Amino acid sequence: MDRPARFDRLQRFGRDEAGSMSMFSVFLFICMLMVAGIGVDLMRYERNRANLQNTLDRAVLAAADLDQTRDANAVVADYFDKAGIADYLTSVTVDQGLGYKTVNASAKSTLDTFFLPLIGIDNLTAPASGTAEERVGSVEISLVLDVSGSMASNSRLARLKPAAIEFVDAILTASQSGTASISVIPYAMQVNAGKPILEEYTTTAEHDYSYCINFNDDQFSKSGLEQDEMLELTAHFDPFTWDDGGVTYTVCPTFDYSQILPFTNDQTELHDYINALEAWGNTSIDIGMKWGTVLLDPTTRPVVNALISKGEVNPQFADRPVNYNSGETLKIIVLMTDGQNTNQYMLNPSMRDGLSDVWYKPVSGDLNGNGEQDYGETNYQIARYSMMRSNGSTTDYWWPNETRYDNYEDWYSHPFGDCEDPNDASSPACEDGEDRAEDESLGLSLVRQLTYPELFNMTSLAHNAEYNHSYQGNRWSAWYSNAFSKKEASAKDQRTNHICDAAKDEGIVVFTIGFEAPRSGQRLLSRCASSPSHHFDVNGLDIADAFDSIAASITKLRLVQ
Repeated sequence: MDRPARFDRLQRFGRDEAGSMSMFSVFLFICMLMVAGIGVDLMRYERNRANLQNTLDRAVLAAADLDQTRDANAVVADYFDKAGIADYLTSVTVDQGLGYKTVNASAKSTLDTFFLPLIGIDNLTAPASGTAEERVGSVEISLVLDVSGSMASNSRLARLKPAAIEFVDAILTASQSGTASISVIPYAMQVNAGKPILEEYTTTAEHDYSYCINFNDDQFSKSGLEQDEMLELTAHFDPFTWDDGGVTYTVCPTFDYSQILPFTNDQTELHDYINALEAWGNTSIDIGMKWGTVLLDPTTRPVVNALISKGEVNPQFADRPVNYNSGETLKIIVLMTDGQNTNQYMLNPSMRDGLSDVWYKPVSGDLNGNGEQDYGETNYQIARYSMMRSNGSTTDYWWPNETRYDNYEDWYSHPFGDCEDPNDASSPACEDGEDRAEDESLGLSLVRQLTYPELFNMTSLAHNAEYNHSYQGNRWSAWYSNAFSKKEASAKDQRTNHICDAAKDEGIVVFTIGFEAPRSGQRLLSRCASSPSHHFDVNGLDIADAFDSIAASITKLRLVQ
């Protein structure tokens, strides 16, 4: 009997091997899916880790930038927030000091896996960490301080001194030895550069009594000062007082405290120098700012090296100022004033050099030859001036009343002290037995015609006009009002703007302090500063807070690269 067909089919199925192959294929397919899935999980992990690390790297670099004015923690957090991974940030640490900042951050993300749980891995952790540092090797600071006459009011100078000293101490304490230099530039109507500095430049050199420069307009549009550039020496003259017998309060100051103190980190020297400051004269913010910029400009490097050779600057500051944009040095100006630019006086060119019309005769009571009085002489007579006047072929001399014993105000044929017969007591020129032999025995100069620099080193413009030229009806116009010109305050404001721009263009960071200054002065300083936040408008004891804030800010700044 034939078997049913169904049994044949079952028998064929039992012998058929195609079924085992199908099972193996399914197994291989499942394995491939698992490997692909694990690969997907790992790719997701690497993508997240790379995104996390890249975000962290960008964040710490931005936070460590010494130009960055925001708090470092806030900068890093902001980067993570904008990347949508704020929850992954775990820590931020910041270390900063004078000219450096180091920021370290770490983060961690957790990724839930899709396929790895098949092998017992439910999630993957992606760590990230990074450190960024920006460091400046040194700092050069110009401290430009107003010492004009108004600083004597309301105890302003008395309050400035301890504030400036605390600033100096804060900078030098925070810096490593030799990395910080401070130059102090006191200014009033002029800046006394001092002989050691000025003799390294090329000047018109009409005299050697004082050491200031009349900069021209163009020189305020550049930060440097070339050694071979012809500079106009400020004339040595006194338009302020009635002094005679040697002038003291000249346009270019000669006081010890007024001379620029260049490149030092000696705290004792800086303390003594600042404490010795005194207030006198008009205000030239433009000239103070010019010298403050010059002392940070690389063109001044040979001057500093020469000062080192003279023993004026410590050798550790050789080859300073460094180049701009070197990335190694902070260059800072702190400019302070209590006022605004005022008129600057300059002696007329016709009186800057050459022979004057004044002749001079020292006497036995004037052993220094400068008109200083010596009351030890029995028959004392102060040094005598004589004014020369030429009328065609005739030359005569005016003798003003300048003595305690004579009344010879009149015209004579010779200057006082120059008589043909020195033993002729009847001649007014030989009064009291004065003669050439006595002059020579005392080591005195014989009567001589004075140069203008010699004249104005002896007597003020007012005294020269009123007394020496007493014969002239227009003496005040000729010898005072028209004896000097003025650089108006408005023009000096423009000069200030130009030198401030020149400094900032080179990357110099400019802080300004208006210490009880008027509105116009505050506007000028605000424009000069590197930003509105770099300007301080303060009153009274707040001057100390301004200097403290600047000292703290310097640790967060550098040259723009």
